[in-house]
Amino acid sequence: MPSVLREVLGNVLRRARTKQGRTLREVSGAARVSLGYLSEVERGRKEASSELLSAICDALGVPLSELLLDAGKQLARLEYRAVSPASAANIDAGTKVVIPPVVSLAIA
Repeated sequence: MPSVLREVLGNVLRRARTKQGRTLREVSGAARVSLGYLSEVERGRKEASSELLSAICDALGVPLSELLLDAGKQLARLEYRAVSPASAANIDAGTKVVIPPVVSLAIA
């Protein structure tokens, strides 16, 4: 499950490319980036600059804003899952929390 921005961006880029039925070679040529580097970006192993993301988006015919919106939505889903009550279900039932009583500081 990706949680690093570069992994999420890579997933969104790969999904856009495969949805179009295009190969890494086709997109890398159109974006003027090496095939190996594009592959690394898609796998979330390389942090792509904004210029490179823009070139890849142009090659895919996808607005950069759409890429960023899709990545933001995916990150939000991952973050929600990480803090959802279902993740809290893994807390040991024997764990107890003691809240000390409130001591009044009022002076008579």
